[in-house]
Amino acid sequence: MNRFGLAALVMVASAAPGLAETSLSLELDLGADSSVTSVAYKCDTLGDVQVQYINADANSLALIPIDGEQLIFVNVISGSGARYVSGVYEWWSKGDGARLTNQTDEANAQDCTS
Repeated sequence: MNRFGLAALVMVASAAPGLAETSLSLELDLGADSSVTSVAYKCDTLGDVQVQYINADANSLALIPIDGEQLIFVNVISGSGARYVSGVYEWWSKGDGARLTNQTDEANAQDCTS
């Protein structure tokens, strides 16, 4: 059985003033029906964005770089297409298109095409 290591940097507050960096690694078992796919998108003002989709049984994730950070998006229910969320961000893809929205600043949503 294959495993996919998913690494993310997590900022953790320490007892001393300031923040310390700590890394976190998660493992997902990749069964026969699992897949890891990378798709290149061109977005309005963000330019080129490389999105990695991970589908491992009940876990569907998208790794998307935003403002210099690799964010982990989790798939949630949608009426059409695939919808992922991470904090204030929503990534909604359908066919060759996708839309990145900061829910606190919806006027600056990014339309993207692969």
